[in-house]
Amino acid sequence: MAEALQTEDIQHAGHSRLVRICHWLVAACFLLLAFTGIVILMVHPRLYWGEVGNDLVPAILEIPISTNHQPEGWERTTTFAPMSEGAEATFSANRTYPIFNENSWGRSLHFLAGWIFVVAWLTYGIAGLISGHLRKDLLPAAGELRPTTLWQDLLDHLKLRSGGGGGPPYNVLQKLAYVGAFFVALPLMVVTGLTMSPAVTAAWPILLDIFGGYQSARTVHFFAFAALVLFFVVHIFMVVVSGFRKQLRAMILGR
Repeated sequence: MAEALQTEDIQHAGHSRLVRICHWLVAACFLLLAFTGIVILMVHPRLYWGEVGNDLVPAILEIPISTNHQPEGWERTTTFAPMSEGAEATFSANRTYPIFNENSWGRSLHFLAGWIFVVAWLTYGIAGLISGHLRKDLLPAAGELRPTTLWQDLLDHLKLRSGGGGGPPYNVLQKLAYVGAFFVALPLMVVTGLTMSPAVTAAWPILLDIFGGYQSARTVHFFAFAALVLFFVVHIFMVVVSGFRKQLRAMILGR
């Protein structure tokens, strides 16, 4: 038993201090961003594609998280002539029912947490590049991406036999999940979040061209958030089943 524990300690080097600090900063900011993001979304829980979106424009997705999900009525106020041949007329409207719209505190807190989040994420990424942590521990080797290896690792996870050391080395599904979350979904959320800011797009209008408009950026932002929530739930589940106290100790004390 003692030899097995000693072997496990040797195999799993643990997390560095910088990784642990960035982990907890990112985790705290993510929870705060998730909470304030939902508060913001509750005001208008409808997603669109393109430049504009409102109650009178067909939504690609309606999210039933508040009474603003499906407005019961509206009153047309202004109709504008089409700007070009074949273009649809646009119009504005007043809601005919009370609307929840007291979320200025949520937007301010979302913005603040977002910048702290970006600093912690960039610090982790830059430090990982310099130390070689990203290359050695997170990027899957070519042999790990073989279908048989991926399938076996998936079966091990489904049978809750994925190991559980407090740090590297990681199995291939862990590596793919971390790379996807930290270097695909997170950057996408940051860039689309900036694209939703008129002040940012005034300086870099190319962002609107990349995402196809403010509403498209908002929709991509939401789906990137949904992917990160899924990652978070699975991550917490695997921490629990692989030894919650052991994993928590590793992420706090580094061993």
